[in-house]
Amino acid sequence: MPATTTTAVTAAENRQSILIVVASVFLLSVSDALIKATSAETSMWQLYVIRSLLAIGMLAALLMYRRDTTQQWLLSPLWVGTRSLLLALMWVAFYSALPFISLTIAALAIYTTPLFIALFSAITLNEHVTPRKWLAILVGFVGVVVTLGPSQGDFNLWTLLPILAAIFYALAAVVTKGKCANEAPMHLALALNIVLLLMGVVGSIVVAQTGPHLPSNEGLRFLIGGWSPMTFGDWGVMVLLAVLMVLVSTGIARAYQIGETSVIGAFDYTYLIFAIAWGALLFNEVLNGRTAAGLALILISGFILLKKPTAAL
Repeated sequence: MPATTTTAVTAAENRQSILIVVASVFLLSVSDALIKATSAETSMWQLYVIRSLLAIGMLAALLMYRRDTTQQWLLSPLWVGTRSLLLALMWVAFYSALPFISLTIAALAIYTTPLFIALFSAITLNEHVTPRKWLAILVGFVGVVVTLGPSQGDFNLWTLLPILAAIFYALAAVVTKGKCANEAPMHLALALNIVLLLMGVVGSIVVAQTGPHLPSNEGLRFLIGGWSPMTFGDWGVMVLLAVLMVLVSTGIARAYQIGETSVIGAFDYTYLIFAIAWGALLFNEVLNGRTAAGLALILISGFILLKKPTAAL
């Protein structure tokens, strides 16, 4: 990706983007908790198709309502498509891990993201990452490593999938800032859901042609199982997931358009607080000493980032 000159970001824009991203990752944590809770009853591909169809309908209606105030066409279809594919791959990797590891561990693993964002931003966007920001990001990264140490009992190869998801997410964040900054956020959200829909259709066809797959393991059923009958309650969950998808995809797109990617990436860490809370409330996941120490380091990284820089930095 060629280097792109970065427009200076004001403090007000950073504050606005921080508020948007914190609200968005809270809603994302709600969505992820719902998906983990219902993963035994549905397949990932069924989720992608139904949720994306509902989200596309909602976004199309919103775009029609705002047609006089929103640009009508994509400015860079190729880069929007690239961003959408990266985010779709991110969700495939992350959701694939959810049935096999705790939500807390999955959340901590994916939050190697800010380190990758800072690295990719420095390389491709010429974005200046100060020593203070590097310190904050590295402290947060150490917190993740502490939590995911190989000696932890529930560490397994599935834990590597959220880290792969983190790389895809970081690349998508850089593309959003460097190549899609002037796109309408709802256009970006619509493109993402179209790619997710196509991915869900392809996955469903592959499963149908090679199946039926009915493994006794609920996690594997989520990945390779066929479509399941849906009750009225299931449809209610799907509608809620679609609403959350619309809000999260537009919110995160807007945050990365207007704010500094490395700063937003650090505030993405607030997802951890929400995910750990849902893990405890819904899945009886215990915040043990190691996890607590890792979380403390991650929170410290946020305070370092917020601290007013000295002249030396």
